[in-house]
Amino acid sequence: MDLYFSGSQRAAIAGLFMVLLPVFLPNLFRPLGRASPSMFSEWNAPKPRHFDLLEGALIGQTVIRQQNKLWSPLPNQGWKPCAETTNIPSVPEKTRGYIQVFLDGGLNQQKMGICDAVAVAKILNATLVIPHLEVNPVWQDSSSFTEIFDVDHFIDVLRDEVSIAKELPSEFSWSTREYYATGIRATRIKTAPVHASANWYLDNVLPILQSYGIAAIAPFSHRLTFDNLPTNIQRLRCKVNFHALAFVPHIRALGDTLVNRLLNPPNKNQTAYLLEERDQIGKGKARKFVVLHLRFDKDMAAHSACDFGGGKAEKLALAKYRQVIWQGRVLNSQFTDEELRNQGRCPLTPEEIGLLLAALGFDNNTRLYLASHKVYGGEARISTLRQLFPLMEDKKSLSSAEERTKVEGKASLSAAVDYYVSMQSDIFISASPGNMHNALVGHRAYLNMKIIRPNMALLGQLFLNKSMEWSEFQRAVLEGHKSRQGQIRLRKAKQSIYTYPAPDCMCQP
Repeated sequence: MDLYFSGSQRAAIAGLFMVLLPVFLPNLFRPLGRASPSMFSEWNAPKPRHFDLLEGALIGQTVIRQQNKLWSPLPNQGWKPCAETTNIPSVPEKTRGYIQVFLDGGLNQQKMGICDAVAVAKILNATLVIPHLEVNPVWQDSSSFTEIFDVDHFIDVLRDEVSIAKELPSEFSWSTREYYATGIRATRIKTAPVHASANWYLDNVLPILQSYGIAAIAPFSHRLTFDNLPTNIQRLRCKVNFHALAFVPHIRALGDTLVNRLLNPPNKNQTAYLLEERDQIGKGKARKFVVLHLRFDKDMAAHSACDFGGGKAEKLALAKYRQVIWQGRVLNSQFTDEELRNQGRCPLTPEEIGLLLAALGFDNNTRLYLASHKVYGGEARISTLRQLFPLMEDKKSLSSAEERTKVEGKASLSAAVDYYVSMQSDIFISASPGNMHNALVGHRAYLNMKIIRPNMALLGQLFLNKSMEWSEFQRAVLEGHKSRQGQIRLRKAKQSIYTYPAPDCMCQP
């Protein structure tokens, strides 16, 4: 018998080995959540893909005029939150019954659901029970409403609008999540369509309220339309989102600590710090910082079908992840990587968002706060971003383990801290669209605060051009982002009021 294998035989055996590897050594492909990358992607971190641009960014100089313009606040755009209505009808002494909602998703999806739940309670003249937050299947976070939001503030702000109860009265104590999970119940509505109209609730939920005194709606996320609603209902949704939903004190306290340390770096020689601060005044950057939401997790990378430079090992790891999570179905998988990038459908890598920030005028003196869960690819993936912005910080670098005790391991609380810090920043930028991006774009627009929305299609095309020099890249970036820095955009039909609060919740003098 020939003991030697031909090249084709060896290749076939190697291929079979890679197919069977996940079966015999599944830990190589774990964990499958967003928290951390697989073994393959961790040990085969890609090198920078845009060497020439990176070199230009590292040696490039930004003129003071450009920096001053970048850091300057938004001018008055002629829109402001509408004044409180003075003739709000008082809440009736007796409502039609109790409304329960069960909300899934992450923090920002739950926030939208809470706002919609208040609006539905108003439409039905019902008492809203503090919403139940489901355990997040990805983050495995079981944080409740009262662990995230200041419930007394929530009730107080809305006391003249909607009746809200912290818990059900004893005669309805049977109406629990467990009760609805064990059988078909007459008081549960599970057929609410996505973006249902006000009339749908009046036709389908009100009769149940009148018959039983209680109605539980599950699932509830995205169950109220954004269109054809009375002005008072639209403004109520914004009142909940931008005023009533305040985080609990310990989240705000940790957020304030992080902000203070961003503005006043600890453990620095005071004289040197004062000299640095005085020098930065001329550049318009004294006591300023930018928040970057680096949305580059494993779900994002796998579901995009784009190539992120990790080679065969990364492709194999992402393919396995897709097979387990989505049975192989991948968003836009019929397109090539080049086609996806030309269409702006590929998430920006940490390297690419770093080059964008440098082209806009941020430099190595910029105080940058990273609002993100652990990045797919680990520290190696963000090394280029850190090279461009050595003053980059996050929760762990700015606080002690003891200070983070109450939020550690709780994704929703951690996200709430990042949200709070983001609302205190001079500029907010998200690497890719998503729920947190949309929520902060809307909140900052409501308060006329600066944001930067990456032009994904433009950047995709620029990064495909491997011969482009830094000066040309910078000119194209600056030109393509002139109107993407927080200018008010009016909501169009079917768009979210939480992302585009004008004109429904904002008025012109």
